[in-house]
Amino acid sequence: MKYTYLIINLLTVVFPVALSFDKRVAFAKSWKHLWPGMAITGLVFLFWDVLFTVYGVWSFNAQYITGIKFIGLPLEEILFFLTVPFSCVFIYACLNYYIKWQPPFVLTRIISNLLIGVSVSLLLFNHTRLYTVVTFGLLVVLLVVLVYFLKVEWLGRFYLAFVVSLIPFYIVNGILTAWPVVLYNDAQNMGIRVGTIPFEDHFYSMALLLLNVAFFEYFKTRKTA
Repeated sequence: MKYTYLIINLLTVVFPVALSFDKRVAFAKSWKHLWPGMAITGLVFLFWDVLFTVYGVWSFNAQYITGIKFIGLPLEEILFFLTVPFSCVFIYACLNYYIKWQPPFVLTRIISNLLIGVSVSLLLFNHTRLYTVVTFGLLVVLLVVLVYFLKVEWLGRFYLAFVVSLIPFYIVNGILTAWPVVLYNDAQNMGIRVGTIPFEDHFYSMALLLLNVAFFEYFKTRKTA
């Protein structure tokens, strides 16, 4: 069905939007802090998306998209960079409200260093695979800047939110890759799949959400300063 990817986008965001007006979390009041970062992050990832599409890292199954395109990308793919970050930052905000536990700094630093080490190793051993190099290279840059230069305090809470976000991630990406709506060229990735989901997708998602949360926290702090 040509509306499949569009419907997936709508279902991804409909409940977070509706629940944004809940009086406890009141996420709707934070939308003004969210939009600027989503716009900046969206432009960064759309650049890579266009590049990946041109170089055949992935393509889109015409059976499941409307056929409306901008800058060579399906409308649904562009919406993906709005609906998914919105929903995941909503998860982050909810967890911050309901769970007051802050992961210890030492644990956060260990997780960050492990992610950096593993990412560097994977991109070095897969330097000819575009998706692998960009995904882990971007993640390394983000983590090094946030951990060692900016020394942000919210990173531990982000990791917690990311783990929770894996639940909708497996549902959404599972559908997109199983039908398949998005077709991956395994010559440009490691060829390792979790079910039908490329291994790199997990860390591509982490980089996408990490940058969105970083901007969300920045604009939130800037507005309250």
